[in-house]
Amino acid sequence: MVLEVTDLDALTGTALESIAAEYGEPVAAVAGSDTAEERMHAEATVRADGAEALASLVDPFDLVSEVPGVELAQASWSSESIEYDPDAEGWDDADDGDEELFLPPDEDDEEGYGDAVAHNGKNDGEDGDPAQRV
Repeated sequence: MVLEVTDLDALTGTALESIAAEYGEPVAAVAGSDTAEERMHAEATVRADGAEALASLVDPFDLVSEVPGVELAQASWSSESIEYDPDAEGWDDADDGDEELFLPPDEDDEEGYGDAVAHNGKNDGEDGDPAQRV
């Protein structure tokens, strides 16, 4: 999944609000406590990196927990700044036909991929089903 952060300040601000709600408002008496230190670390991390701000707001498990036939094994976030140019050769639309790459070839069809698409991770039970190749 690729996301474009269109408003880094809004993302960071929302992440900081979430941290404040999680840890509560800072209290001078607990300024040296582990909780205060954790909060300061979380705030600094969120301010330094948009991916960390996003990670503090979006739980990858929640994204896939309702999808049948999948289990989240690992998730990570990363970020990089790039210049997006939709007219550049390297930027293709999602509708460029790449979905064929994810389907097994149909032996009766030299050009395409036939009817072998599994729905919701289910197939006819034969080895090599598309759902297990993800």
